[in-house]
Amino acid sequence: MAEENAVTAVDIALEPDATMVQRAQAANARLLKSFPKGFTLDETHHPHISMLHQFVRTDDLDKVFSAANAVLAKERPTTWTLKAFKYYYIPAPPIGLAGIVAEPTEDLHRLQDALIDAVEPYTVKTGTPAACFSDEGGRDIQEFLITYVENFVRDAAGERFNPHVTIGVGTETYLNKMLAEPFLSFAFSPAGASVYQLGAFGTARKELKALTVTP
Repeated sequence: MAEENAVTAVDIALEPDATMVQRAQAANARLLKSFPKGFTLDETHHPHISMLHQFVRTDDLDKVFSAANAVLAKERPTTWTLKAFKYYYIPAPPIGLAGIVAEPTEDLHRLQDALIDAVEPYTVKTGTPAACFSDEGGRDIQEFLITYVENFVRDAAGERFNPHVTIGVGTETYLNKMLAEPFLSFAFSPAGASVYQLGAFGTARKELKALTVTP
C-alpha cells in the first residue's frame, strides 16, 4: 500500500473568476435536479480549468509546486480575457461529464506547454486509485480517470487541448438536450491557480498548493 501511495494524481489548474463560477454553479444546480446522483460544486469540488493532469511521485510534490510557480511567475493570467462559448460532455454511457468550454488561446497553450515541460521530471507513467482523493477507499475512482490522466499529454494537450470548467454529471439524454440549446457566450478571466489532488470524474477534490499568480 505504501508503494501505491507514493504516487499522487495532480491537476494543475487555473481558478476562474466569479463570472465563470456563478455560471458553472447555476449549470451544476440544473444538472443535479435532473441527476441527483451527480456531485455539487463546492469547497471539495472546485470549479477550475485543468491545464495539466499527471501522476507524480508524492515525495516530489514540493518540487512540482516550485516548478509550477516558476512557470506562472513568467505569466500574468489574471490579465487574460477568455471566452466561454459552449457546453460539452465526455460520454460514459448512460451518463456524461459536462463542462463549459472556453476558446483556447495562445496564452493558454503557452502556459500548458511550459507546465508540461516543467513537471515532466517528476511524473510517472501511471497510478492506481490510491493516487486520487477518495472518501470511499478508491471505490469511486473510475477506470477511465486513470487512463485519462495517464494519457493526458497525448490526448488532451497541444492541438487537442479543450479548456473547460466541469459543471457536473447528467444523463446523456438530458445533456444532448442541453447542448442543443443556444449558448450565450461570455467573457471571464482566471483569478488564481492551484495544484489539486484529483478525485472521481476528474474533480479538483483537495487543494495541495495555492500557486502564486502575478497580478
